[in-house]
Amino acid sequence: MGAALGRCGCEGPRLYDWARGRLFRPGWLGWEHWLLVRRGSSQPEELAYYVVFCPEGTELAVLVRVAGSRWAIEECLESAKGEVGLDQYEVRKWDAWYRFITLALLAHAYLTVLRSRALLIGAKGG
Repeated sequence: MGAALGRCGCEGPRLYDWARGRLFRPGWLGWEHWLLVRRGSSQPEELAYYVVFCPEGTELAVLVRVAGSRWAIEECLESAKGEVGLDQYEVRKWDAWYRFITLALLAHAYLTVLRSRALLIGAKGG
């Protein structure tokens, strides 16, 4: 097991222990399957698991960084649900659903850029 820094929490950085074990699955040439396991230092009995499909030779630190980015993606999707109604569509046809999701995420990206620019202008005082 190797120690790695997790995502920052409200009370400071969270430290996790990480381990990986190879999964033997048929795959593509040059790619590997791994089981990535995370254990918190403060609550060692609680484990989180990730199944990883990555290029051969990918280092544990890279897998940890990618697994940690999952939180930012989930926060973005939660924000899109509240701000642009990402979860309001009732699926009837795949094409229509795909167009709706694409438009909702585009609108969310646009609003995010507008918000960041407004905050930047506000921070400059002008």
